[in-house]
Amino acid sequence: MNSLLLTAAAFAVGAHPILPPTHAVRTSPNASPAQRGSIEPSPSSWVNARQVFLWSDGAIYHVYTEPGMITDIALQPGEALIAVAAGDTARWVIGDTTSGSGEDKRTHVLVKPFSTGLSTNLVITTDKRTYHLRLSSGPTGGIAALAWNYPLDELVAVKRAEAAAEAAKPIAAGLGIEQMYFGYQITGDAPSWRPLRAFDDGRQTFIEFSATIGVDEAPPLFLIGADGAAELVNYRMRGRFYVVDRIFDVAELRLGTRKQQVVRITRGGGKGKGRS
Repeated sequence: MNSLLLTAAAFAVGAHPILPPTHAVRTSPNASPAQRGSIEPSPSSWVNARQVFLWSDGAIYHVYTEPGMITDIALQPGEALIAVAAGDTARWVIGDTTSGSGEDKRTHVLVKPFSTGLSTNLVITTDKRTYHLRLSSGPTGGIAALAWNYPLDELVAVKRAEAAAEAAKPIAAGLGIEQMYFGYQITGDAPSWRPLRAFDDGRQTFIEFSATIGVDEAPPLFLIGADGAAELVNYRMRGRFYVVDRIFDVAELRLGTRKQQVVRITRGGGKGKGRS
């Protein structure tokens, strides 16, 4: 018996359909256009009474329903609903509601068939993505609730959290104010990325920018020798600071080609040691 017949038989007799071992995509050449690319629920992906799919753009998710029972389709928290459209609106009840508030506000699309043996498609558009679902109704085995995991969004959130944690780290540890030298003068152009100040601890030099500086507008740093020649220097970006593992007399930040913006940093033109 093929997987389609197994699913149909189980749908007729079971509390939940006998499902494929994973979120399987239909690829049978005999499948109808509505079934091609359809992802079936998985027995390993139940979280309590909720079936949790893995989000894949362009996939069609197969949702089992039954008369007299509402199936709750939960979207991603913070995702704003734009529209819901179904192929058959005469024999299906379709509505939406929300739960939570603020960043945790969540949209729920609710579907219920009038009878068994029905099938239609559902398209949900939001401000983030478009969902395609295939709805089937049977006498039993309806899914009470379903949602999705979004791996790419979770990865982006992790990267942002790591970046925020890195930016929150102190740029140096064990430094006393008496070790710091703030006698740097900043001159030249006044671009949006112009540093706020520079200082050193006798070993490293720190150049501080505003918190809004982005990687795409971070200017390269050049050391200026006694003969006026410029050479690139090794440095690293920690949050909104450039950290240079040496002390210099004169350096320049340069950005641009045709109309280059230049900001010069000179040691010895400021207030000297202690608090600035």
